[in-house]
Amino acid sequence: MKPASPPPPDLILVFDAGTQSIRCALFDLTGALVDMVKVPIEPYFVPAPGFHEQHPKYFWQKFCEASQQLLARNPTLRERIKAVTLTTQRGVYVYLDKDGKPLRPAIHWLDQRMADPTKFAPFWLEYGLKAIGLYGVVDTLNRKCFSNWVRQQQPEIWAKTHKVLLLSGFFHYQLTGGFAESRGANFGYLPVNRKDFGWAEKNDIIWYAFPIEKEKLSDIVVQGETIGKITKKASEESGIPEGIPLSAGSCDKSCEVLGSGTLTPDIGYLSFGTCATVNAVTTKSVDLLPYLPPYPGAVPGTYCTEIPIDRGFWMVSWFKEQFGHKEVVLAAERGVSPESLFEEMIQNIPPGSNGLMLQPYWSPDRVYCDEYGKGAVIGFSDRHTRAHLYRAILEGIIYALKDGARITTDKLGKPFTKLRVSGGGSHSRTALQITADVFNLPVEVPSVNETGMLGAAMNAAVGLGYYPDYESAVAGMTHIREVIHPIPRNRDLYEQLYERVYRKLYKQLKPLYKDLADITTRYPELIPPAK
Repeated sequence: MKPASPPPPDLILVFDAGTQSIRCALFDLTGALVDMVKVPIEPYFVPAPGFHEQHPKYFWQKFCEASQQLLARNPTLRERIKAVTLTTQRGVYVYLDKDGKPLRPAIHWLDQRMADPTKFAPFWLEYGLKAIGLYGVVDTLNRKCFSNWVRQQQPEIWAKTHKVLLLSGFFHYQLTGGFAESRGANFGYLPVNRKDFGWAEKNDIIWYAFPIEKEKLSDIVVQGETIGKITKKASEESGIPEGIPLSAGSCDKSCEVLGSGTLTPDIGYLSFGTCATVNAVTTKSVDLLPYLPPYPGAVPGTYCTEIPIDRGFWMVSWFKEQFGHKEVVLAAERGVSPESLFEEMIQNIPPGSNGLMLQPYWSPDRVYCDEYGKGAVIGFSDRHTRAHLYRAILEGIIYALKDGARITTDKLGKPFTKLRVSGGGSHSRTALQITADVFNLPVEVPSVNETGMLGAAMNAAVGLGYYPDYESAVAGMTHIREVIHPIPRNRDLYEQLYERVYRKLYKQLKPLYKDLADITTRYPELIPPAK
C-alpha cells in the first residue's frame, strides 16, 4: 500500500475576535496550532445605564496589534500563509458612512437599549399577526433591533448610514475594501432568511421587524468562499501579506462546534467560555424554545442549536476578582495562572461541595428565568470556605448546562451519546470530571483547545480545496486528546442533587426574587448608582 503523502506546508492565518480578547493564530493542514497571540481588549464602555458600546476602530487596532505580534515573531512563516479567515462574537453592530468610516460606536450584544414601541406594520398585517398570535413577537423584535433605535434616536446618523455591518463584516471591509458577510455569521437583529441565512424574500414579515433598507446590507457569501484579497492598506496596518485571499469563516460558537469535530446531533458540544453554551448540529431548523431559533452552522446547510448561560465561566473571573486576591498575587510570583491555583485549592473538596449549591443566574437569563431571576447560593454552614464556593460555581454552571441539554435532546428527539468540551474553562480538570459525572456521559477533550479558530481554518481549508468536504476535514484536522469517564459514585450523588435540589431551586425562589425587585424598585436608594 502506497504511504499517504505528507500534507503541504501551507498555513492558514486565523483571527478570533471574542468578548475578552482578539487572538491571531497560524494553523497547518493537519489542524496543528503552530503559534498564537492573544491581545486582551476592553469589551465595551457604558455611556448610559444599560448601554454597551465600543469603537470599531478600537477593534481594528487590536486586530492589527495581534497580527503584527504573531507575524513579527514568525517571519520565516509568512510565505507559507495561503489564506486568512476569521470568526467573531455575534451581535455587535457597526454603522459606516459612504466613505467606510464609522458614524458611531458599535453596539455590543450585551446592550439593553430598546427602540420606542411604534406601529411597525400596516393595519391588515397587524390584524393578521394578532390572529395567529405573532404580533407580540414581531413587535418585541422590532423594539430590540438596535438599528430601529438608531433610526429613531439618531436619525441624522441613520440618514448617513451606508452599511449596517456585524463585527465580522466590518473586519472583512477593513481587510478587503468590500462589503460582504458569510452565511455562517449572518444572524441577529437583521432581516435574515432563517433557511439559508441570506437576506429574506421581499415580502417576508421579518422586514417589518427589521426595516433596514436593502442597500444598507452586505453581499452574502457561502462559508469557505473567497471574500476578496488583502489590500495594500490592510497589509500596511496589519502586517498580513498583500494579495492573500480572505476566506469566509463563521460565527464563534458554530466554529467551535466544527473545530471540535462535531457533525451529528448525537454528540453534544459544550463551550466553557465567558458565555457557556450547550450546542448540537442539525440539518433542520429547529426552535428549541418558542422564538429561540438556531443559528447558522459552520458547515453550509446545517444549523446549530444553542442554550446559553450568559455569565457562564465569567463567574470564574468574578470569583477571582472578589475572593481570589491571594491566588492572584501568588500566581504572579510563580509565573502561573490564578486559575491553576484555584484548581489546587479545591482538590480536597468533595463532589457536592459539602452541601453548598449555586444557581448561576448572575444576570437576567432569557432561557432559564424571567426578568426577576437572580443567582443564589444555598446550604452555607461553618464548614464552608472559599474553596467550597469555587467548586460550587463549577458545579452550578454544569447543572445549568445539563438543563440546556435536556431541552435540546427532548426537542431533537435524540439523546447525546457523548460530549465534546472546549473553551477556557476546559483547562480545569475538575470541571471536566464534574461534567462527565453530572451528565453521566464520556467527555472528549479536543487536542486543540482553540476549536473556534480551528473551525474557521477548516472553513478556509475546504473552501480552498485542501479537503473535498467537511467530513474529510474533520478526519484530517480534528483529534481527541483524552476521554474522561463518569465516576459511578459521583454520578449517583450528582443525580440526586440535580433532581431533588437544583431543578427545584428557581421555582422555590422565584416569588422571593419578585419581592426583592419590588422592594428595591420602591426604594431606589438601596441600589448603588451605575459606574
